[in-house]
Amino acid sequence: MQRPRLLLAVLAVPLLGVAAFVPVASAGVSGPVTEFTVLARSDVGAAVAAVEAAGGTVVARNDAVGLITASAPAAGFVARVSSSGAVFGAARSKAIGSAPRDGKKVKRDAVEKEGRGKASGAGSGPSGTDPLDDQLWGLKSTRSDLARTVQPGDKRVKVGIIDTGVDAGHPDIAPNFDRADSRNFTRDIVADVNGAVVDGPCEYRGCVDPVDHDDNGHGTHVAGTIGAAVNGFGVSGVAPGVSLVNIRAGQDSGFFFLQPTVDALTYAGDAGIDVVNMSFYTDPWLYNCRANPADSAEEQAEQRTVIEATTRALNYAHRKGVSMVVALGNEHTDLGAPLPDATSPDYPSSSAHPRQIDNASCFNLPTEGPHTIGVGAFGPSQAKADYSNYGTEQISVSAPGGYYRDGFGTPWFQKVENEILSAYPRNVAVAEGNVDATGNVTPAGVAAGVQKAVARDGRVGYYQWLQGTSMATPHAAGVAALIVSEYGKKSGSGFGMDPDAVQRVLEGTASPVACPVPRTVDYLDEGRDESFTATCTGNAAFNGFYGHGAVDAYAAVTRGANYVK
Repeated sequence: MQRPRLLLAVLAVPLLGVAAFVPVASAGVSGPVTEFTVLARSDVGAAVAAVEAAGGTVVARNDAVGLITASAPAAGFVARVSSSGAVFGAARSKAIGSAPRDGKKVKRDAVEKEGRGKASGAGSGPSGTDPLDDQLWGLKSTRSDLARTVQPGDKRVKVGIIDTGVDAGHPDIAPNFDRADSRNFTRDIVADVNGAVVDGPCEYRGCVDPVDHDDNGHGTHVAGTIGAAVNGFGVSGVAPGVSLVNIRAGQDSGFFFLQPTVDALTYAGDAGIDVVNMSFYTDPWLYNCRANPADSAEEQAEQRTVIEATTRALNYAHRKGVSMVVALGNEHTDLGAPLPDATSPDYPSSSAHPRQIDNASCFNLPTEGPHTIGVGAFGPSQAKADYSNYGTEQISVSAPGGYYRDGFGTPWFQKVENEILSAYPRNVAVAEGNVDATGNVTPAGVAAGVQKAVARDGRVGYYQWLQGTSMATPHAAGVAALIVSEYGKKSGSGFGMDPDAVQRVLEGTASPVACPVPRTVDYLDEGRDESFTATCTGNAAFNGFYGHGAVDAYAAVTRGANYVK
């Protein structure tokens, strides 16, 4: 029996740090001011009053979930505000520093960019709908090239990219970008209280990037896979006719914090977003546990607050008609049998401590949240990617995520073309040294497989290869968007489809993939250690490596009516 999904979203609240020594007369306390998250039990107004009575000042609030960000003198605030019956829980915001070299963010980056410097030069000449589509093995795997002859995607269908931003100036993104509905719920964090660089200098007044900007590249890559336009240029996406909405919740540095993430989810519900793609998880805890004995009382309270706030946000978005497609994660772990965690909390960097993880009370968020569609990753041979999380408890479907080490024993082994090619912001390409100031791909960029496309009118687009469940998820989100396009209906002034029906179609039309023989797969030949060894449980109809199967866009738009009701 599957454990009920509890929740999903990424957490952590940006701490702007010690602001000043401010006396707070109402509580009779003073001291250095910092930020806290406070979750109301039910009455947000009463919780706000409790914050003020405890000596805090409300900085931001999300009434749909009851999540409040407050500033207050650090000493004793959590205890004071938590004593109110109007408050579910409170936690100090975590100080954010530069990503530690042994930390989760660096490891995640290493997984996604594993193939850098290993381009083979294969795949020349246009043969797809757009000139570079012949390199998109994932597009063919999902049969999007066939699906678009039936349903290319309806412009009324809005796909929210809850990520690091979207480069709306990219020629493949621009035709489908919905600027009016796009929002940025983050503010750049220049440095933490110790002066460690986080996002770097503010490029824009007020330290808030515009809604058409991406200083990381992750969100733009995701957006391109979902809905790059068919325009005779560059690449096309799984659902090339839908609208792309930037609902930014990730920092330039790649961190995702609680308040922006919750705000993004509730906004998606209020704005009529049909599908959201969430290729991230909430910091600072790899697993949020209700009462792990290895954690302090304050840490336990923090994690309970995260679980409750994220659950409320996911439930809210689902009630409002949002289909939520989430990445299963890159820790090569069976999520139904989690291994001990030695990486949490991942900041401050010195605070991680070993923890045994109880599967019944600890949750990887947002993947293990309610109403989420969990996506695992496979490579060009359809082998489960070595890094991909798995397990029958959380997986819904599988999709092309890239697998650099696929094809052991063949000329394709360790080739970057085993990964996923998608849009790459020029500003990020320049910052990473893959494109020079004049717009030419550098030798480093050539080695990494970075590509440049130039249109007759002079427009220029860049493309990079990445791998991860972050790359698998947008393939599934694109298929979900096609499902809404094909079977959605007008409702009042809007257009949409019940998210439970979307999930039924997505899972019901997925192409079944049986467990490998033998069921236990090691990746020793591929250069991995025993920790990557994985056992596939289940049958061809549903198993821990592939869920209900590999997403199939063509089957979804031609046979999906059988699963709508």
